[in-house]
Amino acid sequence: QVQLVESGGGLVQPGGSLRLSCAASGSTIRVYTMGWYRQAPGKQRDLVARILTDGSADYTDSVKGRFTISRDNANNTVFLQMDSLKPDDTAVYYCNARREIFNYWGQGTQVTVSS
Repeated sequence: QVQLVESGGGLVQPGGSLRLSCAASGSTIRVYTMGWYRQAPGKQRDLVARILTDGSADYTDSVKGRFTISRDNANNTVFLQMDSLKPDDTAVYYCNARREIFNYWGQGTQVTVSS
């Protein structure tokens, strides 16, 4: 069992930056693929970025070059650095840990990009 707690969301102006953190407990994240998803009102939850156990990462096209996912296995934490934020990035952001049949979610953190 993995418990995930996101933090770092908030209100930011277009062009600004935020850094989301996901603190895990209950098990080491070392063996999990870790991901960030987001869900805007009335829309489905979509993958934003994920980082595999070997450290390789991939991103949805709309955030490439603006967002960076990273992991700190020693501290059981995953980060999402978000730069050049746009109003379309407004959503609840969820942390995810996935391995084989196991799939865990955090409670989400709200990101609002608005002037």
